[in-house]
Amino acid sequence: MMAKKSLLDYQREYERIIHADQPRKDILLAGLMTEMEKQFKIPVQRNIEWERENIKVLAMYRKLSITRTL
Repeated sequence: MMAKKSLLDYQREYERIIHADQPRKDILLAGLMTEMEKQFKIPVQRNIEWERENIKVLAMYRKLSITRTL
């Protein structure tokens, strides 16, 4: 089982990834998003209560999503 990461860890990983070439960047960002989905139990369908309780997690997740070009 992988060790849990803090949001700061995800931010640092994001900053490292954004300097990669485009195809690789998208793959790495998708992997990071999947990791976050598992760790923070991000719901597939919109869940207002979960969003309210996890504002910072959702902001980081959306940042990753917006950066992707897929």
